Amino acid sequence: MYYMIVSQDFENSFDKRLAARPEHICRLHELQNAGRLLIAGPNPRIDSEDPGPAGYSGSLIVAEFDSQESAQTWANKDPYIVAGVYEKTIVKPFKKVFPSA
Repeated sequence: MYYMIVSQDFENSFDKRLAARPEHICRLHELQNAGRLLIAGPNPRIDSEDPGPAGYSGSLIVAEFDSQESAQTWANKDPYIVAGVYEKTIVKPFKKVFPSA
């Protein structure tokens, strides 16, 4: 089943985000290479594809896991949590309806 992982950044965490990004992206590539990643990306703080120094307010990941517990365990090990980027993370089941296959 898919699970959505929605995370909210601490204020002024942009530099920490940049430092932890390579490890964060590596984990996403692992999900993608296993065929389990549906979508992932950050939420810009401003209405722009490239927010520059305004940075990001959080992130969304939708990926396939065996259970909500395994999704939560995976989310808890995110380098952004370890680096102090994420203030809060919510994991919920997600049912993909559109686009249809």
